[in-house]
Amino acid sequence: MDKQFSALDGITFANSNFKNLPIHRLKTSAQIKPDKLRLVRFIANLMDNYFTIPGTNFKFGLDPIIGLLPIAGQIPTLAISLAMVYTMAQYGASNKLIVKMTLNTLLDATVGSIPIIGTLFDFAYKANTKNVQLIEEHYLENKHTGSGRNILLIVFAIVFLTFGFICYFTYILINYLYHLIF
Repeated sequence: MDKQFSALDGITFANSNFKNLPIHRLKTSAQIKPDKLRLVRFIANLMDNYFTIPGTNFKFGLDPIIGLLPIAGQIPTLAISLAMVYTMAQYGASNKLIVKMTLNTLLDATVGSIPIIGTLFDFAYKANTKNVQLIEEHYLENKHTGSGRNILLIVFAIVFLTFGFICYFTYILINYLYHLIF
C-alpha cells in the first residue's frame, strides 16, 4: 500500500453509507489499485465536501467556488470529474458504472453553467461524491454491472423528446407571432 495516500482512508462523505470505509476492504476487480481509489475519493472530497460553514453541517468544496465563473468555471471542474471517470474506466469499472458516473458529471456541468441557479445547484448536487458512492457500491456490493445500454437509451429518448417539444413549441410560437404581426 502506498504510504502517501494512507491518511486518506478515513475520508467520509455526507451522504455515504460507507463512512470511514477503509480501502483495503474493497473487493477490487481487474487491475484496480487501492491508491487510485484513495486518490479518487480524495479528489471528490476536495471538489464537493472540503469546507464546512462554521456552526453548521453544510459542506462544500472547490466545485461551486470555481463554478462562480459562468461557463468558464465549469470547464476545469468538468475536466477533473471526467478524469475521475476515466481513471475508473481504465481500471475495470463496468460500462454501466461509467455511464452513470458520466451522466452525473454532465448533469453537474450542464446545470452548473447556468448563472446563479447553476452555482446554487453546484452547492447542493455533489456529482463527485455521488460518483464515489457508485464506485464503492460497485466494488463492495457488485452493483452497477452490465452494459449501461438501457440507461443510454432512456437518456437519448428523453433528450430527443425534449428537443422535439422545444421544436414544436417554437414552431407554434413563431406561427402565432407571424399571424399576430401579419
